Amino acid sequence: MLPSWVTSTRAEAPEYVAFLSGAALSHLHLVLADNTVPKTLIRDRLALRAAEVTVGFSGRSETMSDLRDALHFLSPGDLPGPAGEIYQLWRRSVQRPIHPSSFSAQHDIFSDEQIANWFTQSDVSPIERAANVLEQCLDIAPANEASALILAEAVLAKALGWERITPVFTLGLKHSDLRACGEGLVLACHHALRRAIVEIMRHVSDGTRNTTRVSAIVPKLRAKGAKDAVQIFLTQDAVAPSALPMPDRAARRFCDRLVSLGVVRELTGRDSFRLYGV
Repeated sequence: MLPSWVTSTRAEAPEYVAFLSGAALSHLHLVLADNTVPKTLIRDRLALRAAEVTVGFSGRSETMSDLRDALHFLSPGDLPGPAGEIYQLWRRSVQRPIHPSSFSAQHDIFSDEQIANWFTQSDVSPIERAANVLEQCLDIAPANEASALILAEAVLAKALGWERITPVFTLGLKHSDLRACGEGLVLACHHALRRAIVEIMRHVSDGTRNTTRVSAIVPKLRAKGAKDAVQIFLTQDAVAPSALPMPDRAARRFCDRLVSLGVVRELTGRDSFRLYGV
């Protein structure tokens, strides 16, 4: 459980804000080290939230539901649209191991040398490193908030020794924060992390509890391919029946069965083109 003083205290002095932000980040680091936490699922879910925030920065109004639809019902050869592309970028980014070469192709507006240098900074704190990268990226490409935020989160994750990006401060940023610079941007990132940490811990708690419940009912499932299908639910924020390793009708029945068992939710509220998640 996150100590209440980390977020309940109103902090004004920059040093105190940085202290509380560091405490929140340290707590999250310890939580994510727990092997019972479904880290792949959490990263996928936080990628969706980070995408929603980033899409809002670009002046668009797509919600998480819109973004899910944009990707999960994408036909082969179709493009996901501007908002869907941002979600796709975040989703792919959290799936890849952190290495400069993993980001060069996706963010080719920045040179390989620039990206490599950002990953080797070591003279300041992790949040300061991330804020510095965010500022430099926005100086080079002011309209490319998605790449700037992803690279900043990657540098933060690398500094913390994480294997993959787990979006954190992006969830708490305001659009006006992106216009800050220097110490102002560093402070904005500290505040953003404190704002985001409660939501992140809720996702971690819910995801851990729900995946435990799903795993417990696997022995009760008799459908062919059930074990592999459950594994998909344990790693993805949302799942379309068509993504399961079974015939379409059987997949829909399987999803309805999981809903009836109370371990999976239908996410869209629709009668067709449904999505499910733990």
